[in-house]
Amino acid sequence: MIVVSNTSPLSNLAVIGKMALLQQIYPKIFIPPVVHDELMRLHEIQPIITSSVTTGWLEIQTPSSFQLIQTLQQTLDPGESEAIALAFQLKVDRLLIDERLGRTIATQYGLPIRGILGILINAKAQGLIPALKPLLDQLIAQAGFRIGQSLYEYSLREVDE
Repeated sequence: MIVVSNTSPLSNLAVIGKMALLQQIYPKIFIPPVVHDELMRLHEIQPIITSSVTTGWLEIQTPSSFQLIQTLQQTLDPGESEAIALAFQLKVDRLLIDERLGRTIATQYGLPIRGILGILINAKAQGLIPALKPLLDQLIAQAGFRIGQSLYEYSLREVDE
């Protein structure tokens, strides 16, 4: 399975100590250099990111279409732009991305997307986590993850919590 990630799914799960969960679901994740740089600026997760790159679970790969990146950067930030360009280049099975506008544009390019909520809902369905609610609450409190009340409640209903 070919998976590319933007910054937020990795950083948010690292902040709440659940990067290993992501490793259980995806055996390898590709990230563009800008996403790596963004992750390394978050001092509390630097050791996790460095270890993940060293072991090869996270692999840094530079997208080749500078024209696509420039087009995307007219609307999106550099990390999202490079992640979408790399995902398009690699013909991914999944692009991990949370930001609404980035998700919309990725979908327009025909990319299959998954956000952190989808990752956690699937993890619960696979029996990898016992409950979703504590992790959602940790994401909000510790990582500053923003989620509307209706989406929060919808996510819990999806897993019968």
